[in-house]
Amino acid sequence: MKYVISYTQPHQHFVDIEFICSVNENETHIQLPAWRPGRYELGNFAKNIQKWAAFDGNGNVLAFQKISKDCWKVQTKGASELHIKYNYYAVDLNAGSTFLDGSQLYMNPVNCCVYIPERINDACEMQLLLPDNFKIACGTTHSDNLISCQSFHELADSPFIASATLQHNMFSCGGVDFNIWFQGECKPDWTKLTTDFMKFCSHQLEMMKVAPFHSYHFLFQILPTKMYHGVEHTSSTVLALGPGYNLMKGDLYENLLGVCCHELFHAWNIKTIRPVEMMPYDYSKENYSKLGYVCEGVTTYYGDYLLFRSGVFNEQQYFKTFTERLQKHVDNFGRFNLSVADSSFDTWLDGYVPGIPNRKTNIYDEGNLLAFVTDMFIRKNSAHRNSLDDVIRFLYDEFALKGKGYSDQDYKSVVEHFSDASFDNIFNNYINGTQNYEPLLKEALDLIGCDIVFKQTLKFHEHALGLKVADVGGVCKVVGVYPGSVADSAGIGITDEIVSVNNIQIKSDASGTNFTEWCNYFSSDEIQIDFAGNGSIKTANLKAKIGAYYKIAVVEKKTTASDLQKKNFELWSKTKF
Repeated sequence: MKYVISYTQPHQHFVDIEFICSVNENETHIQLPAWRPGRYELGNFAKNIQKWAAFDGNGNVLAFQKISKDCWKVQTKGASELHIKYNYYAVDLNAGSTFLDGSQLYMNPVNCCVYIPERINDACEMQLLLPDNFKIACGTTHSDNLISCQSFHELADSPFIASATLQHNMFSCGGVDFNIWFQGECKPDWTKLTTDFMKFCSHQLEMMKVAPFHSYHFLFQILPTKMYHGVEHTSSTVLALGPGYNLMKGDLYENLLGVCCHELFHAWNIKTIRPVEMMPYDYSKENYSKLGYVCEGVTTYYGDYLLFRSGVFNEQQYFKTFTERLQKHVDNFGRFNLSVADSSFDTWLDGYVPGIPNRKTNIYDEGNLLAFVTDMFIRKNSAHRNSLDDVIRFLYDEFALKGKGYSDQDYKSVVEHFSDASFDNIFNNYINGTQNYEPLLKEALDLIGCDIVFKQTLKFHEHALGLKVADVGGVCKVVGVYPGSVADSAGIGITDEIVSVNNIQIKSDASGTNFTEWCNYFSSDEIQIDFAGNGSIKTANLKAKIGAYYKIAVVEKKTTASDLQKKNFELWSKTKF
């Protein structure tokens, strides 16, 4: 299967694609992927196709019929070669999309390349017709603007950036060449980047022992505005970050390190260690699995943890990220309604939007915390002889390298093998159930001399009334209501607009809404809130309950930690307590 990629008017954002293959059937089905690995929801990429036509090798028009939203049936009787010519609208710039303008062609082939389903394992080549001064950043073999792949699976997993303005540097560790590419306005500090990247890259190679890649490429799209997104591939990752002027400093640089460590770990966990339902990928429909808490949650855990363990993050930086994920857990009451395993299954339904209130958990954050719990479970029961590291290595050696997918029962069995203990309680009640696992989490933290401390928020309306608000388009909107709180009992709901507090109108300015300040001001008085919803204005008279509702969760080291707890911390973190 061959693809020819070109364009004529990049400002219009249409990429021209010609698909060429030999045929010997009366009818040929042509499929466009409906989703992309790394985001487990339907993408419906066919909506971006404007023109589509079929021809034989002599340029004669072939009849075709669209038989589903992204599949075409072409009449190929008598034809020996099939040419599909279509264009694809490429205007979205993120880590998983395809984008074209005058400065670059950035393509994720899984978005926009058709294939013949029964020939998905055939070799593919992609010819790029580009300006002479363009360079290509790609994790797959390429030469003279020709990308060569052993199958459509490899092609779908081979994003590239073609541009005249790419910035590039390379380092080697563990026998692997790592390439860093930047597209977009930024000033990389190559010494700082290489120093930090070498630490976590070499640490991952040392942990996993065998890599599924010979070289690896970090492909950065740097935007002038705020952006944070990463997508994994076997020999590369695409990272979209911004703004470029903040790239090398503060929180954005920490985010850069975090997402890069996370996506590199994905080269093992999900790109090669894969749920049985995704072995192989079926790009034409949903690939349902309950293992998102492993694919994404365990990877999120290691994305942060390995930065700490390798010395890139200090203790404060690591526990900052841990606490942020813990806070999301505490504030999400959907954890009592849908387990993290069932939420993994339902990413295909609404996994990447907030959805209805309190319906589901977040597989990244909840999965991360449960991965930590599982790691501590194994360490405790094996007296630190084994850890979650051993589970991931075993899944790689015994499943991935043998071309097999694993099931949730396989995961449970491997955890039990390395812990030499029953995993039933955690697996049934907390991973596949909705029991509150904060006591379990506190027990896990206690093993390494740490604890969760709950503190009262500084916002009166959160801890005493049970309300969270945000400035949405200059309006003070309710974005969270604590179940059973005085605000909930008074009939205030999510999406309601706060009009006034004790007859003082709530407005927004450059710093946001002043609702918080007025609630704090009236904290010792009776609180009357006027709010609007469904076209009517209502009044709620609230009797505050100080400290009853939303709380801040903080992880702290115990001042009275025992020698054993300190030793456990040091075995886990590779740093002094």
